[in-house]
Amino acid sequence: MTPDRAETIALEALAWIAADEELLPQLAGATGASLEDARDRVADPAFLAGILEFLTMEDRWIRRFCDDRGLAYDEPMTALMTLPGQMRPEWP
Repeated sequence: MTPDRAETIALEALAWIAADEELLPQLAGATGASLEDARDRVADPAFLAGILEFLTMEDRWIRRFCDDRGLAYDEPMTALMTLPGQMRPEWP
């Protein structure tokens, strides 16, 4: 996966979370970030990685997001591992 594709998936995840009445408050609580903060940081790969880390906390969120976006279930985690500073040996 390319870094550009990883960022695109993260941005799609952010938009998907922002549209969900259940998840948006949980994201704000977990990160302390408001929607305004998110708008200011959408070009920051570390922030985008945080969005994907939040999304990948729950399998049901991953399944819903991937089903809604037509993605394979492993793509959010692959995108997370592709973003700068997120490389871990257990994820190629």
